[in-house]
Amino acid sequence: MEKKSENLIFNGQQFFYSHHSDTLNCDMEFSVYLPPQSKNKKYPVLYWLSGLTCTAENFTTKSGFQRYAADHGVIVVAPDTSPRGAQVKDIKDEWDIGCGAGFYVNATTNEWDQHFKMYDYITKELPTLIKDNFNCSDKASISGHSMGGHGALICSLKNPGMYQSTSAFSPIVNPVNCPWGQKAFSTYLGEDIELWSAWDSVELIKQGHQVNHLFVDQGLADNFLDNQLKTDALKQACESKKINLELKYRQGYDHSYYYISSFIGEHIKWHAQFLN
Repeated sequence: MEKKSENLIFNGQQFFYSHHSDTLNCDMEFSVYLPPQSKNKKYPVLYWLSGLTCTAENFTTKSGFQRYAADHGVIVVAPDTSPRGAQVKDIKDEWDIGCGAGFYVNATTNEWDQHFKMYDYITKELPTLIKDNFNCSDKASISGHSMGGHGALICSLKNPGMYQSTSAFSPIVNPVNCPWGQKAFSTYLGEDIELWSAWDSVELIKQGHQVNHLFVDQGLADNFLDNQLKTDALKQACESKKINLELKYRQGYDHSYYYISSFIGEHIKWHAQFLN
């Protein structure tokens, strides 16, 4: 693991690191924020998964989360959104497939399966790396935006007890029924639609998967709400399976980091009550 940069912010340390991922068979980067006094005290970890076209930098530099992570004593880890490098398969001019668009699944189709194992990276390799190298407690939560909101939801639903709490901004909740998800799943998982349900939050809930302490945030001025995100499908699935979903619709807010930065403090405070 190699440290790429270090900056002091709100009396905590913001780092960027790179490392070789055996899971993804390439080098990866992630950011980690250590709140004040983290050398002397074990803090819980909040994993953040970003959306399409993002890297580890977008959330770290745009959201302003560090102020709230420092206040509440939470380590925040933000990985990249996909494998990268010359050896990694990609499709030029396709921003919603390939590099920057890993969709947090384990690819099974030819060529993609050599690198695109983001689910295993997020739920297995990265947490081990964090625990081995940073002074963190055993408690963790997960959050994300858009494609990363989808990732946070499925990681939590598929791993009961791994995360104390789960939240998402503008998540893609029903990818088997939206253009982004259908394109990604047919590419990474193949044409057998029955296999897709294992990577779809709404379908997982229908199958009986549960999640504790779920908070979803959705802007009502989001251009992707009806066609891609389908938040109401998650609401209906949670109601049918008696999952306690805290859902907040925000009048006038869109899909951007202006929206995330407006409410990230509320999310970190919400997670902190379960982490600390």
